[in-house]
Amino acid sequence: MAPRTPNVASSVRTTGQTMRALVQDRYGTSGVLRISDVPRPVPGDDEVLVRLEAASVNARDWHIMRGEPRIARLMDRSIFGWRGPRVRVRGTDFAGVVEELGPSVSDWAVGDRVFGEANATLAEYVVAPVGAMARVPAGVSMQQAAALPLAATTALECLRAADPRPGSTVLVNGASGGVGTFVVQLAASMGLHVTGVCSARNGDQARSLGADVVIDYATDDFVDGGSTYDLVIDLVGNRSLRDLRGRVNPGGSLVLSGGGVPGAGRFVGPIGLLLRAQLSKRRPGPEMHTPTAHLRRESLEELADQVARGAITPVIEKVFGLDHAAAALRHLESEHARAKVVVSRGVPPVAVG
Repeated sequence: MAPRTPNVASSVRTTGQTMRALVQDRYGTSGVLRISDVPRPVPGDDEVLVRLEAASVNARDWHIMRGEPRIARLMDRSIFGWRGPRVRVRGTDFAGVVEELGPSVSDWAVGDRVFGEANATLAEYVVAPVGAMARVPAGVSMQQAAALPLAATTALECLRAADPRPGSTVLVNGASGGVGTFVVQLAASMGLHVTGVCSARNGDQARSLGADVVIDYATDDFVDGGSTYDLVIDLVGNRSLRDLRGRVNPGGSLVLSGGGVPGAGRFVGPIGLLLRAQLSKRRPGPEMHTPTAHLRRESLEELADQVARGAITPVIEKVFGLDHAAAALRHLESEHARAKVVVSRGVPPVAVG
């Protein structure tokens, strides 16, 4: 799908100082990425400069890196140029320490631990808009905080869109991905009966996060299984709209969010499924939702509080150092990464889960 346009910093002012960042100048695979020195940004009004401690990578990053699906280059010119992304530095999620305040910022202080979304977060410093960040609570690590913004807020919006009642049944197609691991946990915390679709290697993980039933997509097809659900959340985009609608109980809901495979569906990809859903909303059948996660500080604070209380846990598969940030995106693309992949400043590439 076309990546959402986050509520991110608009400042492009810089000083004579430089910083290291993961940059690209043309579309392609992770081979087009490199660590390079770039100008260090300066915060504008309602912005702060953050010294990055951790960032996480998302499907959004490889969509932009590859310029896929290509129709997105026509749909959102604020993100996509013809030959390369508008912003050279990759990354959206961040966690770090406030280093400098913009002229109009009064409710934050130098030294505050913060996390949120901004442009160009795979770098040593990032300019972040104060409306798109929140405080990192005590007891929550920077890596955990960096794993939350895009994935966890998307999961929250998927569930809020359908507003299921406690006891409802929900099927999550893509239960082991970055968004899926949060959907499973949040759904379980809401008292829903959760069925997760994932590979066999991720079955135990899905159960540990709260899935009551796990379907191994390699051996069982949830479409042909005959079971129906009050809510179906599709995070993969690999099934037809007809197939997905057929798995929803009368009066139930279908939520579509994201999906796509790198290098496949290069022109339309999962956007075609989302467009067909929009056109079919007036047809008899389940309510259909294609939510866009508009980042709000309140959502970030809610999610961070749940992590601090132990109600949800960001599942981090691997941690890479900034020098290996391109490898983090390559892992996300080629290894069917489960849960979140994090880039942490000064850390060598080691598995943590």
